[in-house]
Amino acid sequence: MVSDHLTDFFNYLSIEKGLSGNTTSAYRRDLERFFHYLSINQLSLSQVTPDVLLGYISWLRGLANSEFKIGEASIARNVISLRSYFTYLAKEHNYSNPTINLHPPKIPKRLPKALSVEQIISILDISGDDLISLRDRALLELLYATGARVSEIINLNTTDIASIEDKDSQVTTIRVRGKGGKERVVPIGSFGLEAVNNYLTRSRPTLSKVLTQKALFLNQRGGRLTRQSAWSIVANRASRAGLAEVVTPHSLRHSFATHLLDGGADIRVVQELLGHSSVTTTQIYTLITIDRLRESYASAHPRSK
Repeated sequence: MVSDHLTDFFNYLSIEKGLSGNTTSAYRRDLERFFHYLSINQLSLSQVTPDVLLGYISWLRGLANSEFKIGEASIARNVISLRSYFTYLAKEHNYSNPTINLHPPKIPKRLPKALSVEQIISILDISGDDLISLRDRALLELLYATGARVSEIINLNTTDIASIEDKDSQVTTIRVRGKGGKERVVPIGSFGLEAVNNYLTRSRPTLSKVLTQKALFLNQRGGRLTRQSAWSIVANRASRAGLAEVVTPHSLRHSFATHLLDGGADIRVVQELLGHSSVTTTQIYTLITIDRLRESYASAHPRSK
């Protein structure tokens, strides 16, 4: 069966294309859904035509009203996954490519949701000195202090923390492994550093069940904290802070970037800190700042209307 080439395809994505584990996992889920669609319609991969693909997209849109909640952004990624897979099959195994004229739907550009400084402070204001509170405070402080993706934070090891000294000062940094295996160094501010140091000295030694465990953030069993657990920690702390909206680790990343630009940081510096390969991606945050300036002008200037 052609589906036997899936293993080779995923190896191709991770080794030759250098895609991250999260991206490869997303492609895997997309293709599993596609093969499920073929199965319920009693179709083989060799029977896939452009019309079959259009039917699949319509089926995905039908799922938007079900428990799966698939939106246009997810549909666009499904299309990209299919294009990559069939392009690989055509190139490596001489199969016809029915996705040549298949294009993902255009997604309206949405401004990322940034929290206010006051909302961030309310989330970071964690009382309690128990093992879990110390860990959660360090996790949240580091997410906001560095703007790193949640996957980058949970994959940190203790050896990724380093201090750089000169004659006048000392700066503590973390070495982050981003998309495509690219590394970057990001500084930690004093609040984040204090929270991490408290966790390392007062919490992590007890949580660690194995002396050779290198992971920075640990769960109660002594293993590396998972992405899902980090999401739950952020959501729970936001709920305890009384925030009504949904808050995710990415909300802290968006807030990090927005607050830097609001404070006058150079966009190229923000790009480097976020690990964006193109400054165009970073520029979306400037739209938030411009919107805030426009609102302030409209409400404060006597001749604005």
